Amino acid sequence: MSHYLDRIGAGFILARPDTLDFDYVPEELVGRDDIQHELASKFNKISSPDGTGRAIITGPVGSGKTVLAKTFCRDIKRHMSGKRDIQIAQVNCRNASTSMRVAQRILHSLDPGHPDRGLSMGELLLSLRKLIRRASVHLIIVLDEVDHMLRRSGDELLYQLLRIDEDQEGTGTLSLILISQEQVLEFLETAVMSKFGKTNHIRVPSYTKEGLEAIVRQRAEAALVPGTWDDGILRLLAEKAAPSGDARQVIEFLSSAVERCEFRQDEHTERKLTVDDVNALNHVMATDVGVRLELIDTLSPPTMLVLLSMCRRLKTQDSMTMGDVEALYAVVCEEYEQKTRSHTTLWKYIKSLEQEGIIESHVAAVSGGRGRTTHLSMPHFLPADLASRLELLLPKLLRR
Repeated sequence: MSHYLDRIGAGFILARPDTLDFDYVPEELVGRDDIQHELASKFNKISSPDGTGRAIITGPVGSGKTVLAKTFCRDIKRHMSGKRDIQIAQVNCRNASTSMRVAQRILHSLDPGHPDRGLSMGELLLSLRKLIRRASVHLIIVLDEVDHMLRRSGDELLYQLLRIDEDQEGTGTLSLILISQEQVLEFLETAVMSKFGKTNHIRVPSYTKEGLEAIVRQRAEAALVPGTWDDGILRLLAEKAAPSGDARQVIEFLSSAVERCEFRQDEHTERKLTVDDVNALNHVMATDVGVRLELIDTLSPPTMLVLLSMCRRLKTQDSMTMGDVEALYAVVCEEYEQKTRSHTTLWKYIKSLEQEGIIESHVAAVSGGRGRTTHLSMPHFLPADLASRLELLLPKLLRR
């Protein structure tokens, strides 16, 4: 009766499901070299016994702020092994949204059994200072989504953490990293900002299409059975997520395409991600790219003929070259008894479709040959749906 569950864990396509989780931290952070170097520069004094570092990391959803901090903390701990004992306390302030709860989480990261009930903020911080000194460690505290705590409790905890070495012999016991989607500097009082330093602010931009492609390739290599994907499929996924610049979205798109591919497996199916698996996302996900299907109705008939020729190829392939378009365009024109336009005019139609957001282009090497050419794709629409709509519209328009 439960044979329908046999596909769970079958691993036709997916070998390591954990590597497609949003919380998975890869061994190497791709597409963020400059930001990593900037963050490291804020901690260049940490190699000395009294050195500390501070950073405020801000950026939009899915820009990689959290994984940037996690990989940095992991890597600095490894780098300083044998030179300085570094411990990490990472707290998500959405889950612990008051300064008291944040302080308790920090304390528990060093001593999980430490009692906290009935203790005041001053007593918690005194215990934290004693634990750090007794263990002779340097503690890096990462406060993710820190704006939630700042709204509810203000910045007093930050002020106290920044002053934790006062009245003590020796300094350099604690470093601090704040993470937020918002510009949190406006939440900080002058005294806190003065100690933290405005120059320690790191702004993380949304990912570019190239960055998203690097991420989805890294996850595919880690998660999928070798030979079950190709570069064209990964590029199509990156193009689909490019309007948002969100790393989580491109990982979700890959995961959904893999799920679709696993679902349709049988003894006759090629075990490989296809364009259909990627295009199926358009049925189950709301992908707002700022364009509507009604745009097709406003195109001129000659432009529609070009688009129809592309749709017929892109039903089964992730991209096509300009040479492919010209060949198929000639076939479509013959089918509709229309005169073909020149190469220059055809190129103008292609660029107008790209400006409308219907297709995308990139320059890459010619498959199986030398040189480079323009490759065209349709990441935000189902080519089959557009083809059906065009095949209904064109006969009416061409009779006028």
